[in-house]
Amino acid sequence: MKVYFDNNATTPLHPEVKKELTAAMEMFGNPSSMHSYGREAKANVEDARIRVARFIGAHENEIVFVGSGSEANNTVLSLFVCSSRQCIPGLKMRNTIITTKIEHPCVLETSDCLAHRGVKVKYLDVDQYGKIYLDQLDSMLDDSVGLVSVMMANNEIGTMQDIAAITEMVHERGAYMHTDAVQAVGKVPVDVGAFGVDFLTISGHKIYGPKGVGALYVKNGIPYCPFIRGGHQEKGRRAGTENTLGIMGLARAVDMRVLEMDDEHQRLLVLKQALRKGIEERIDDIYFNGHPTDSLAGTLNVSFPGAEGEAILLYLDLEGIAVSTGSACASGSLDPSHVLLATGVDAERAHGSIRLSLGRESTMEEVDYVLDVLPRTIERIRNMSTAYIKGGLHATSR
Repeated sequence: MKVYFDNNATTPLHPEVKKELTAAMEMFGNPSSMHSYGREAKANVEDARIRVARFIGAHENEIVFVGSGSEANNTVLSLFVCSSRQCIPGLKMRNTIITTKIEHPCVLETSDCLAHRGVKVKYLDVDQYGKIYLDQLDSMLDDSVGLVSVMMANNEIGTMQDIAAITEMVHERGAYMHTDAVQAVGKVPVDVGAFGVDFLTISGHKIYGPKGVGALYVKNGIPYCPFIRGGHQEKGRRAGTENTLGIMGLARAVDMRVLEMDDEHQRLLVLKQALRKGIEERIDDIYFNGHPTDSLAGTLNVSFPGAEGEAILLYLDLEGIAVSTGSACASGSLDPSHVLLATGVDAERAHGSIRLSLGRESTMEEVDYVLDVLPRTIERIRNMSTAYIKGGLHATSR
């Protein structure tokens, strides 16, 4: 049996998205061309812009199509080193960024790069469940802060932040607010008007759309500086010929999220609860990571002391089960998860964690199969360990 429980890394194309892409394969015109081929492509890009904007409660001219969520995040953070920065109102004297210790690597590594270029970066701590401390944010907000970037839902543990409350605090102190909503959009309702954010990031391949396309929401009137230059595309906000097929696929994926998201959310909650309960009942010495309720319906992160996460992943893969040891973008690293370490999990336990992320194609039959394979996999690995003593690592279930 083949089981794909790594939907936070990427999702399979929705069948309707496949149809959309196949039907559009013959449409090769450049959206910037004035002839009929170009006008057809342009019309499809603009129609997609309207649909994506509507999905998050935005105006179509607030949507910039980009190549990925990482590009969108880099674009926002790089406002602070933009060559036109002195012309951006409010940022000239605000040279500080606040973000969290559990952000996606594209935010953390870009922030580190900016720190070496003269930008001051402050990092928010999180509690044992991955929630930021609002009082710490309040103490950090001063007249030097220009931007706060807090992800809406964590990709490793699924914990969600109160973006509306955070944004209100940020705006009261005169700074701009960005949220990486890559893991949240299409899984929970997202309304930029209700949240009040200035920037928001979307990625196509996390919502059953194609890879290589994303969108950045930029509130009207908010300072902006192109990250990629060299052309007039996207109204001068992102140079490069638009990925017409990818953009159309993203819009179709959004259409299907409108139709399926609510029912899927409830179904995934049932599957996740069954998976969690089954693990608790069948495996000793376990530790669930992330918030027990305020988290993504399809994300379950669990630590198995005495078993290396990489070993678990490989043994499960031999049984046809695909899971992750954390962020797919950090899978080449041997370091323990920075997210788990930030929540207070020790390095040994962090190394023994896996992430199971369910999606629209996940079934109870697959959950049952995982619950059959996983206990004997953990037992096999622990039996080979010279360091593991049952109960000796004082692991608990949370």
